[in-house]
Amino acid sequence: MIDAVLCGALVGISLGLTGGGGSIFAVPLLLYVLGLPLREAVAVSLAVVGLTALYGALLQRGSVVWGAGALLGAGGILGAPLGAWLGSALPDAITLWLFAALMLFIGAKMWRSSGAAEVPLTAFSCRRDPDGVLRFRWSCAGKLVAAGALTGVLSGVFGVGGGFLVVPALLLVTAMPMDRALATSLVGIFLISAAAFSSNLVALETFPLPVAGWFLLGGAVGMSGGAALKSRLSAPLLRKIFAVAMVGVALWIFGKSLLAGESKSREAGRSGPERNMVESRELKRFG
Repeated sequence: MIDAVLCGALVGISLGLTGGGGSIFAVPLLLYVLGLPLREAVAVSLAVVGLTALYGALLQRGSVVWGAGALLGAGGILGAPLGAWLGSALPDAITLWLFAALMLFIGAKMWRSSGAAEVPLTAFSCRRDPDGVLRFRWSCAGKLVAAGALTGVLSGVFGVGGGFLVVPALLLVTAMPMDRALATSLVGIFLISAAAFSSNLVALETFPLPVAGWFLLGGAVGMSGGAALKSRLSAPLLRKIFAVAMVGVALWIFGKSLLAGESKSREAGRSGPERNMVESRELKRFG
């Protein structure tokens, strides 16, 4: 119980600080600290991250651009079923290696871009009225929906809310200030997580509701603290902290996967009698 609350609090703090990017830590914590199977960890991650993100959006509703978040979420709803299908088809080991590789890539990109507080207007940015109000024309809506669809696929496969993609997409397409992008991303993450959770849940025999409940409690507490702390830290510093943490967790996953692979290789190399002797010794040791 305490472990689940503490792990949830870590994810909630990261969500509050980074506007959603912290959801990528949920699966490793559920998998390696709380001991859930991969597909159960994915489902719990999506449920808790989605609800925590909704709580965070309501907590920071004054900074949320609801239309942009809803369009991103709509795209995610379209992409999530494909991601869930891909995730169930891939072996667990391959899924974890791809997940760790994605974390390394995103962490490296965030570290390199940590000196830029805002993203300038580009050809991909939506147009604004003379008074600065964002106009959601068809081209702008299409860009946001496409970004959400890609995020939905990744959410279905890896069990992440996709904040590490949603925030850059919002900055690129809408050129909104960083604080608004961080808050708005939570709306998209809630919708994307809800769609991906529904798609993954149908493939599960059981759902670990008690673990999810305690994890959610910790997430809500952590979100409150992270949202309050965010105003005291600069955007470049947040990016650097998040990048270092992401690379560290990715290396941890690689290490755990390699150790698991070596253990399976040793087990497969033993003869039948040797395996029986090892199992007998283990039973005596723990029994």
